[in-house]
Amino acid sequence: MSNYQLRNAVLEILLRIEKDQSFSHLLINQELKSKKLNPKDEGLLTEIVYGTLQRQITLDYFLSKFVDSKKKLDFWVKALLRMSLYQMVFLDRIPDHAIIHEAVEIAKRRGHRGISSFVNGVLRNIQRQGVPDTEEIQDPALRISVETSHPEWLVKRWIGTYGYETTKAMCETNVTRKLTAVRIQPLRINRDEAIRILTDQGFEVQASTLSKQGIVIIKGNILQTDLFKQGYVTIQDQSSMLAAEMLNVIPGMTVLDACSAPGGKVTHIAEKMENKGTIYAHDLHKKKTKLIDQKAEQLQLDIVNTSQADARQLQEQYELETFDRILVDAPCSGLGVIRGKPEIKYHKAEEDVERLAEIQLSILNSVAPLLKRNGLLIYSTCTVDAEENENVVKKFLSEHVDFHVDTEFFSDLPNSVRESEGISQYGFQLFPQNYNTDGFFLTRLIRTT
Repeated sequence: MSNYQLRNAVLEILLRIEKDQSFSHLLINQELKSKKLNPKDEGLLTEIVYGTLQRQITLDYFLSKFVDSKKKLDFWVKALLRMSLYQMVFLDRIPDHAIIHEAVEIAKRRGHRGISSFVNGVLRNIQRQGVPDTEEIQDPALRISVETSHPEWLVKRWIGTYGYETTKAMCETNVTRKLTAVRIQPLRINRDEAIRILTDQGFEVQASTLSKQGIVIIKGNILQTDLFKQGYVTIQDQSSMLAAEMLNVIPGMTVLDACSAPGGKVTHIAEKMENKGTIYAHDLHKKKTKLIDQKAEQLQLDIVNTSQADARQLQEQYELETFDRILVDAPCSGLGVIRGKPEIKYHKAEEDVERLAEIQLSILNSVAPLLKRNGLLIYSTCTVDAEENENVVKKFLSEHVDFHVDTEFFSDLPNSVRESEGISQYGFQLFPQNYNTDGFFLTRLIRTT
Protein backbone atom coordinates (compact mmCIF):
# COMPACT_ATOMS: atom_id res chain seq x y z
CA MET A 1 0.00 0.00 0.00
CA SER A 2 1.39 3.40 -0.98
CA ASN A 3 1.69 6.28 1.49
CA TYR A 4 -1.20 7.99 -0.28
CA GLN A 5 -3.43 4.92 -0.13
CA LEU A 6 -2.68 4.35 3.55
CA ARG A 7 -3.53 7.90 4.56
CA ASN A 8 -6.59 7.95 2.35
CA ALA A 9 -7.74 4.77 4.11
CA VAL A 10 -7.21 6.49 7.47
CA LEU A 11 -9.31 9.42 6.30
CA GLU A 12 -12.12 7.13 5.11
CA ILE A 13 -12.22 5.44 8.52
CA LEU A 14 -12.37 8.80 10.31
CA LEU A 15 -15.20 9.93 8.04
CA ARG A 16 -17.22 6.76 8.66
CA ILE A 17 -16.77 7.10 12.41
CA GLU A 18 -18.13 10.63 12.27
CA LYS A 19 -20.96 9.90 9.81
CA ASP A 20 -22.19 6.56 11.14
CA GLN A 21 -20.86 6.78 14.72
CA SER A 22 -19.18 3.44 14.08
CA PHE A 23 -16.61 2.01 16.47
CA SER A 24 -13.02 2.66 15.44
CA HIS A 25 -11.73 -0.81 16.35
CA LEU A 26 -14.34 -2.51 14.14
CA LEU A 27 -13.58 -0.31 11.14
CA ILE A 28 -9.84 -0.77 11.59
CA ASN A 29 -10.25 -4.55 11.77
CA GLN A 30 -12.38 -4.51 8.60
CA GLU A 31 -9.74 -2.48 6.80
CA LEU A 32 -6.90 -4.75 7.89
CA LYS A 33 -8.83 -7.85 6.82
CA SER A 34 -9.86 -6.46 3.43
CA LYS A 35 -6.36 -5.33 2.45
CA LYS A 36 -3.15 -7.27 2.79
CA LEU A 37 -0.90 -4.88 4.67
CA ASN A 38 2.56 -5.51 6.01
CA PRO A 39 2.91 -5.22 9.81
CA LYS A 40 4.51 -1.78 9.51
CA ASP A 41 1.56 -0.38 7.53
CA GLU A 42 -0.94 -2.07 9.85
CA GLY A 43 0.70 -0.42 12.82
CA LEU A 44 0.84 3.01 11.19
CA LEU A 45 -2.79 2.96 10.04
CA THR A 46 -3.94 1.92 13.51
CA GLU A 47 -1.73 4.52 15.19
CA ILE A 48 -2.96 7.42 13.06
CA VAL A 49 -6.66 6.52 13.41
CA TYR A 50 -6.55 5.99 17.17
CA GLY A 51 -4.18 8.89 17.76
CA THR A 52 -6.26 11.35 15.77
CA LEU A 53 -9.39 10.32 17.65
CA GLN A 54 -7.72 10.29 21.05
CA ARG A 55 -6.25 13.77 20.53
CA GLN A 56 -9.12 15.38 18.63
CA ILE A 57 -9.85 18.25 21.02
CA THR A 58 -6.15 18.99 21.41
CA LEU A 59 -5.71 19.03 17.63
CA ASP A 60 -8.71 21.33 17.18
CA TYR A 61 -7.24 23.68 19.78
CA PHE A 62 -3.97 23.80 17.85
CA LEU A 63 -5.75 24.29 14.53
CA SER A 64 -7.93 27.09 15.90
CA LYS A 65 -4.84 29.29 16.04
CA PHE A 66 -4.26 28.85 12.30
CA VAL A 67 -7.76 28.52 10.83
CA ASP A 68 -10.28 31.37 10.91
CA SER A 69 -13.23 30.25 13.03
CA LYS A 70 -15.59 31.89 10.52
CA LYS A 71 -14.31 29.69 7.70
CA LYS A 72 -16.67 26.76 7.07
CA LEU A 73 -14.82 23.57 6.30
CA ASP A 74 -16.18 20.33 4.90
CA PHE A 75 -15.72 17.62 7.49
CA TRP A 76 -13.25 15.69 5.33
CA VAL A 77 -10.99 18.77 5.23
CA LYS A 78 -11.11 19.11 9.01
CA ALA A 79 -10.39 15.39 9.43
CA LEU A 80 -7.49 15.61 6.98
CA LEU A 81 -5.98 18.51 8.91
CA ARG A 82 -6.42 16.68 12.21
CA MET A 83 -4.76 13.47 11.05
CA SER A 84 -1.90 15.38 9.41
CA LEU A 85 -1.32 17.52 12.46
CA TYR A 86 -1.40 14.45 14.69
CA GLN A 87 1.45 12.95 12.70
CA MET A 88 3.44 16.19 12.81
CA VAL A 89 3.07 16.71 16.56
CA PHE A 90 2.86 13.24 18.07
CA LEU A 91 4.79 10.97 15.68
CA ASP A 92 8.55 11.33 15.36
CA ARG A 93 9.37 8.91 12.56
CA ILE A 94 7.59 10.69 9.67
CA PRO A 95 9.16 13.91 8.25
CA ASP A 96 6.84 16.92 8.16
CA HIS A 97 7.42 17.47 4.45
CA ALA A 98 6.18 13.94 3.68
CA ILE A 99 3.07 14.42 5.83
CA ILE A 100 2.25 17.73 4.18
CA HIS A 101 2.85 16.34 0.68
CA GLU A 102 0.42 13.45 1.22
CA ALA A 103 -2.20 15.76 2.74
CA VAL A 104 -2.00 18.09 -0.26
CA GLU A 105 -2.31 15.15 -2.67
CA ILE A 106 -5.43 13.92 -0.89
CA ALA A 107 -6.89 17.45 -0.90
CA LYS A 108 -6.24 17.77 -4.66
CA ARG A 109 -8.04 14.54 -5.49
CA ARG A 110 -10.97 15.10 -3.12
CA GLY A 111 -11.43 18.82 -3.63
CA HIS A 112 -9.93 21.47 -5.84
CA ARG A 113 -6.84 23.63 -6.11
CA GLY A 114 -8.15 26.14 -3.60
CA ILE A 115 -8.65 23.46 -0.93
CA SER A 116 -5.22 21.91 -1.53
CA SER A 117 -3.60 25.36 -1.27
CA PHE A 118 -5.50 25.98 1.97
CA VAL A 119 -4.37 22.65 3.47
CA ASN A 120 -0.81 23.31 2.37
CA GLY A 121 -0.83 26.82 3.86
CA VAL A 122 -2.24 25.76 7.24
CA LEU A 123 0.18 22.88 7.71
CA ARG A 124 3.22 24.87 6.57
CA ASN A 125 2.33 27.72 8.94
CA ILE A 126 2.16 25.23 11.80
CA GLN A 127 5.48 23.74 10.68
CA ARG A 128 7.11 27.18 10.82
CA GLN A 129 5.48 28.55 13.96
CA GLY A 130 4.84 25.43 16.05
CA VAL A 131 1.68 24.67 18.01
CA PRO A 132 0.48 26.90 20.87
CA ASP A 133 1.32 26.11 24.49
CA THR A 134 -1.62 24.82 26.52
CA GLU A 135 -0.07 26.32 29.67
CA GLU A 136 -1.76 29.59 28.71
CA ILE A 137 -5.15 28.05 29.59
CA GLN A 138 -5.99 29.30 33.09
CA ASP A 139 -9.09 27.27 33.93
CA PRO A 140 -7.96 23.88 35.37
CA ALA A 141 -10.87 21.89 33.97
CA LEU A 142 -10.54 23.44 30.53
CA ARG A 143 -6.81 22.75 30.51
CA ILE A 144 -7.38 19.06 31.29
CA SER A 145 -10.03 19.03 28.57
CA VAL A 146 -7.70 20.47 25.93
CA GLU A 147 -4.54 18.63 26.96
CA THR A 148 -6.19 15.20 27.15
CA SER A 149 -9.01 15.66 24.62
CA HIS A 150 -11.96 15.03 26.92
CA PRO A 151 -15.13 17.13 26.60
CA GLU A 152 -15.16 19.88 29.21
CA TRP A 153 -18.55 18.80 30.60
CA LEU A 154 -17.13 15.36 31.28
CA VAL A 155 -14.01 16.67 32.98
CA LYS A 156 -16.08 18.93 35.24
CA ARG A 157 -18.44 16.07 36.04
CA TRP A 158 -15.58 13.79 37.07
CA ILE A 159 -13.86 16.52 39.09
CA GLY A 160 -17.13 17.02 40.97
CA THR A 161 -17.27 13.30 41.76
CA TYR A 162 -13.64 12.21 42.18
CA GLY A 163 -11.64 15.41 42.58
CA TYR A 164 -9.04 17.10 40.40
CA GLU A 165 -6.08 14.72 40.80
CA THR A 166 -8.00 11.49 40.11
CA THR A 167 -9.71 13.08 37.11
CA LYS A 168 -6.45 14.41 35.69
CA ALA A 169 -4.76 11.01 36.07
CA MET A 170 -7.71 9.24 34.47
CA CYS A 171 -7.84 11.61 31.50
CA GLU A 172 -4.09 11.41 30.96
CA THR A 173 -4.24 7.62 31.02
CA ASN A 174 -7.07 7.58 28.50
CA VAL A 175 -4.77 8.94 25.78
CA THR A 176 -2.14 6.25 26.31
CA ARG A 177 -1.92 2.76 24.84
CA LYS A 178 -3.55 0.00 26.86
CA LEU A 179 -1.94 -3.40 27.01
CA THR A 180 -3.91 -6.33 25.57
CA ALA A 181 -4.96 -9.04 28.01
CA VAL A 182 -6.11 -12.58 27.33
CA ARG A 183 -7.91 -15.22 29.36
CA ILE A 184 -6.91 -18.86 29.15
CA GLN A 185 -9.49 -21.60 28.65
CA PRO A 186 -8.54 -23.59 31.79
CA LEU A 187 -10.27 -26.75 30.62
CA ARG A 188 -7.80 -26.89 27.73
CA ILE A 189 -4.60 -25.24 29.00
CA ASN A 190 -3.18 -23.85 32.24
CA ARG A 191 -1.75 -20.37 32.61
CA ASP A 192 1.85 -21.41 33.21
CA GLU A 193 1.83 -23.49 30.03
CA ALA A 194 0.32 -20.64 27.99
CA ILE A 195 2.91 -18.22 29.35
CA ARG A 196 5.70 -20.66 28.48
CA ILE A 197 4.44 -21.09 24.92
CA LEU A 198 4.12 -17.36 24.36
CA THR A 199 7.53 -16.66 25.86
CA ASP A 200 9.10 -19.28 23.61
CA GLN A 201 7.51 -17.49 20.65
CA GLY A 202 9.18 -14.22 21.61
CA PHE A 203 6.30 -12.63 23.49
CA GLU A 204 6.79 -10.55 26.61
CA VAL A 205 3.95 -11.34 29.00
CA GLN A 206 3.04 -11.32 32.67
CA ALA A 207 0.41 -13.01 34.80
CA SER A 208 -2.60 -10.86 35.66
CA THR A 209 -3.09 -10.02 39.33
CA LEU A 210 -6.85 -9.59 38.81
CA SER A 211 -7.66 -13.06 37.46
CA LYS A 212 -5.95 -16.42 37.80
CA GLN A 213 -6.80 -17.01 34.14
CA GLY A 214 -5.45 -13.69 32.90
CA ILE A 215 -2.27 -12.95 30.97
CA VAL A 216 -1.14 -9.43 30.04
CA ILE A 217 0.58 -9.09 26.67
CA ILE A 218 3.38 -6.56 26.95
CA LYS A 219 4.95 -7.32 23.57
CA GLY A 220 3.65 -9.48 20.72
CA ASN A 221 0.57 -9.89 18.48
CA ILE A 222 -1.67 -12.48 20.10
CA LEU A 223 -4.00 -12.54 17.07
CA GLN A 224 -1.34 -14.31 15.01
CA THR A 225 -0.85 -17.21 17.45
CA ASP A 226 -2.31 -20.71 17.35
CA LEU A 227 -3.27 -20.28 21.01
CA PHE A 228 -5.73 -17.59 19.97
CA LYS A 229 -6.84 -19.05 16.65
CA GLN A 230 -7.59 -22.44 18.20
CA GLY A 231 -9.47 -21.13 21.24
CA TYR A 232 -6.95 -21.79 23.98
CA VAL A 233 -7.05 -18.10 24.92
CA THR A 234 -9.53 -15.31 24.28
CA ILE A 235 -9.02 -11.56 24.42
CA GLN A 236 -10.63 -9.93 27.45
CA ASP A 237 -9.62 -6.94 29.54
CA GLN A 238 -8.43 -7.74 33.05
CA SER A 239 -11.13 -5.56 34.58
CA SER A 240 -13.85 -7.47 32.73
CA MET A 241 -12.48 -10.78 34.05
CA LEU A 242 -13.38 -9.68 37.58
CA ALA A 243 -17.11 -10.18 36.94
CA ALA A 244 -16.89 -13.96 36.59
CA GLU A 245 -14.13 -14.20 39.20
CA MET A 246 -16.37 -12.54 41.78
CA LEU A 247 -19.60 -14.38 40.91
CA ASN A 248 -18.47 -17.42 42.93
CA VAL A 249 -20.01 -20.04 40.68
CA ILE A 250 -19.51 -23.78 41.04
CA PRO A 251 -20.24 -26.65 38.63
CA GLY A 252 -23.91 -27.61 38.34
CA MET A 253 -25.40 -24.20 39.08
CA THR A 254 -28.14 -22.47 37.11
CA VAL A 255 -26.95 -19.02 36.09
CA LEU A 256 -28.45 -16.04 34.25
CA ASP A 257 -26.41 -13.54 32.22
CA ALA A 258 -29.04 -10.91 31.48
CA CYS A 259 -27.04 -8.68 29.09
CA SER A 260 -24.54 -11.08 27.62
CA ALA A 261 -23.15 -10.04 24.22
CA PRO A 262 -20.50 -10.34 22.94
CA GLY A 263 -19.92 -13.27 25.30
CA GLY A 264 -16.64 -12.70 27.09
CA LYS A 265 -18.05 -12.83 30.60
CA VAL A 266 -20.54 -15.64 30.07
CA THR A 267 -17.90 -17.94 28.59
CA HIS A 268 -15.66 -17.09 31.53
CA ILE A 269 -18.49 -18.14 33.84
CA ALA A 270 -18.88 -21.40 31.91
CA GLU A 271 -15.18 -22.07 32.35
CA LYS A 272 -15.48 -21.40 36.08
CA MET A 273 -18.33 -23.93 36.16
CA GLU A 274 -16.10 -26.48 34.38
CA ASN A 275 -18.70 -26.56 31.59
CA LYS A 276 -21.15 -28.27 33.98
CA GLY A 277 -24.56 -26.80 34.76
CA THR A 278 -26.77 -24.41 32.81
CA ILE A 279 -26.30 -20.79 31.79
CA TYR A 280 -28.98 -18.71 30.10
CA ALA A 281 -27.52 -15.79 28.15
CA HIS A 282 -29.60 -13.01 26.61
CA ASP A 283 -29.10 -9.85 24.64
CA LEU A 284 -31.53 -7.22 23.42
CA HIS A 285 -30.34 -7.61 19.81
CA LYS A 286 -30.78 -10.96 18.11
CA LYS A 287 -27.74 -10.59 15.85
CA LYS A 288 -25.53 -10.09 18.90
CA THR A 289 -26.58 -13.43 20.37
CA LYS A 290 -24.71 -15.02 17.45
CA LEU A 291 -21.51 -13.49 18.83
CA ILE A 292 -22.12 -15.31 22.11
CA ASP A 293 -22.65 -18.60 20.29
CA GLN A 294 -19.49 -18.09 18.24
CA LYS A 295 -17.44 -17.32 21.34
CA ALA A 296 -18.76 -20.40 23.19
CA GLU A 297 -18.12 -22.64 20.18
CA GLN A 298 -14.59 -21.29 19.77
CA LEU A 299 -13.84 -22.08 23.41
CA GLN A 300 -15.56 -25.50 23.24
CA LEU A 301 -18.21 -24.67 25.85
CA ASP A 302 -21.71 -26.10 25.50
CA ILE A 303 -23.63 -25.10 28.64
CA VAL A 304 -24.47 -21.60 27.37
CA ASN A 305 -28.03 -21.28 26.06
CA THR A 306 -28.54 -18.04 24.14
CA SER A 307 -31.62 -16.21 22.95
CA GLN A 308 -32.75 -12.68 22.21
CA ALA A 309 -34.58 -10.98 25.09
CA ASP A 310 -34.99 -7.63 26.79
CA ALA A 311 -33.51 -8.00 30.27
CA ARG A 312 -36.35 -5.88 31.62
CA GLN A 313 -38.87 -8.54 30.55
CA LEU A 314 -37.19 -11.74 31.72
CA GLN A 315 -39.84 -12.38 34.37
CA GLU A 316 -42.07 -13.38 31.44
CA GLN A 317 -39.68 -16.26 30.66
CA TYR A 318 -38.57 -17.55 34.06
CA GLU A 319 -40.17 -18.48 37.35
CA LEU A 320 -39.26 -16.42 40.39
CA GLU A 321 -36.22 -17.63 42.34
CA THR A 322 -34.90 -19.72 39.44
CA PHE A 323 -31.21 -18.82 39.48
CA ASP A 324 -28.32 -19.52 41.83
CA ARG A 325 -26.33 -16.65 40.33
CA ILE A 326 -27.16 -13.67 38.13
CA LEU A 327 -24.85 -11.37 36.20
CA VAL A 328 -26.13 -7.96 35.15
CA ASP A 329 -23.39 -6.45 33.02
CA ALA A 330 -25.58 -3.50 32.24
CA PRO A 331 -25.64 -1.40 29.07
CA CYS A 332 -23.77 1.78 29.94
CA SER A 333 -22.09 4.91 28.59
CA GLY A 334 -18.83 3.04 28.05
CA LEU A 335 -16.80 5.87 29.54
CA GLY A 336 -14.40 3.35 31.04
CA VAL A 337 -13.24 2.01 27.65
CA ILE A 338 -12.22 5.31 26.09
CA ARG A 339 -8.67 4.09 25.54
CA GLY A 340 -9.82 1.41 23.12
CA LYS A 341 -12.81 3.31 21.69
CA PRO A 342 -11.80 7.00 21.88
CA GLU A 343 -14.77 8.17 19.79
CA ILE A 344 -17.07 7.35 22.72
CA LYS A 345 -16.14 10.52 24.60
CA TYR A 346 -17.32 12.72 21.71
CA HIS A 347 -20.59 10.87 21.12
CA LYS A 348 -21.93 10.99 24.70
CA ALA A 349 -23.78 13.73 26.57
CA GLU A 350 -24.85 14.14 30.19
CA GLU A 351 -28.43 13.24 29.37
CA ASP A 352 -27.19 9.90 27.97
CA VAL A 353 -25.69 9.03 31.34
CA GLU A 354 -28.90 9.87 33.17
CA ARG A 355 -31.04 7.91 30.68
CA LEU A 356 -28.79 4.87 30.95
CA ALA A 357 -28.92 4.96 34.75
CA GLU A 358 -32.69 4.64 34.54
CA ILE A 359 -32.39 1.61 32.23
CA GLN A 360 -29.79 0.00 34.49
CA LEU A 361 -32.03 0.35 37.53
CA SER A 362 -35.01 -1.05 35.66
CA ILE A 363 -32.98 -4.11 34.62
CA LEU A 364 -31.91 -4.74 38.20
CA ASN A 365 -35.48 -4.35 39.41
CA SER A 366 -36.67 -6.84 36.80
CA VAL A 367 -34.12 -9.62 37.30
CA ALA A 368 -33.76 -9.42 41.09
CA PRO A 369 -36.86 -11.56 41.84
CA LEU A 370 -35.39 -14.31 39.64
CA LEU A 371 -32.56 -14.90 42.11
CA LYS A 372 -32.87 -17.63 44.72
CA ARG A 373 -32.62 -16.80 48.41
CA ASN A 374 -28.98 -16.61 49.47
CA GLY A 375 -28.11 -16.30 45.80
CA LEU A 376 -25.55 -13.80 44.49
CA LEU A 377 -25.94 -11.11 41.86
CA ILE A 378 -23.07 -9.24 40.22
CA TYR A 379 -23.85 -5.77 38.88
CA SER A 380 -21.13 -4.40 36.61
CA THR A 381 -20.53 -1.71 34.01
CA CYS A 382 -17.62 -0.55 31.86
CA THR A 383 -18.01 3.06 32.90
CA VAL A 384 -16.51 5.30 35.56
CA ASP A 385 -19.55 7.50 36.11
CA ALA A 386 -20.97 7.31 39.63
CA GLU A 387 -24.50 7.97 38.38
CA GLU A 388 -24.44 4.63 36.56
CA ASN A 389 -22.59 2.79 39.29
CA GLU A 390 -22.84 3.66 42.99
CA ASN A 391 -26.02 5.68 42.57
CA VAL A 392 -27.81 2.86 40.76
CA VAL A 393 -26.82 0.43 43.52
CA LYS A 394 -27.97 2.87 46.22
CA LYS A 395 -31.37 3.32 44.59
CA PHE A 396 -31.80 -0.41 44.06
CA LEU A 397 -30.98 -1.26 47.67
CA SER A 398 -33.34 1.43 48.96
CA GLU A 399 -36.18 -0.28 47.10
CA HIS A 400 -35.23 -3.91 47.87
CA VAL A 401 -34.81 -4.62 51.56
CA ASP A 402 -34.19 -8.29 50.78
CA PHE A 403 -30.88 -7.41 49.09
CA HIS A 404 -27.66 -5.93 50.42
CA VAL A 405 -24.04 -5.67 49.34
CA ASP A 406 -22.33 -8.95 50.17
CA THR A 407 -19.75 -8.09 52.84
CA GLU A 408 -17.60 -11.02 51.73
CA PHE A 409 -17.29 -9.38 48.32
CA PHE A 410 -14.58 -7.06 49.60
CA SER A 411 -12.50 -9.82 51.17
CA ASP A 412 -12.87 -11.88 47.98
CA LEU A 413 -11.37 -9.13 45.83
CA PRO A 414 -7.85 -9.87 44.55
CA ASN A 415 -5.12 -8.87 47.00
CA SER A 416 -3.74 -6.34 44.53
CA VAL A 417 -6.88 -4.17 44.65
CA ARG A 418 -8.10 -4.45 48.25
CA GLU A 419 -6.61 -1.09 49.21
CA SER A 420 -7.75 0.65 46.03
CA GLU A 421 -9.10 4.19 46.11
CA GLY A 422 -12.13 2.90 44.21
CA ILE A 423 -13.55 0.75 47.01
CA SER A 424 -16.67 2.04 48.77
CA GLN A 425 -19.51 0.50 50.74
CA TYR A 426 -21.39 0.02 47.47
CA GLY A 427 -18.75 -1.75 45.40
CA PHE A 428 -15.46 -1.36 43.57
CA GLN A 429 -14.71 1.33 40.99
CA LEU A 430 -11.65 0.40 38.96
CA PHE A 431 -9.91 3.41 37.40
CA PRO A 432 -7.80 2.92 34.24
CA GLN A 433 -4.76 4.66 35.72
CA ASN A 434 -4.42 2.28 38.66
CA TYR A 435 -3.95 -1.09 36.96
CA ASN A 436 -3.56 -0.25 33.26
CA THR A 437 -7.03 -1.62 32.55
CA ASP A 438 -10.37 -0.32 31.37
CA GLY A 439 -12.45 1.65 33.81
CA PHE A 440 -14.90 -0.79 35.37
CA PHE A 441 -17.37 -1.01 38.24
CA LEU A 442 -18.74 -4.06 39.97
CA THR A 443 -20.46 -5.04 43.14
CA ARG A 444 -21.92 -8.26 44.51
CA LEU A 445 -25.38 -8.31 46.04
CA ILE A 446 -26.83 -11.12 48.12
CA ARG A 447 -30.51 -11.91 48.54
CA THR A 448 -31.20 -12.73 52.17
CA THR A 449 -34.98 -13.29 52.19
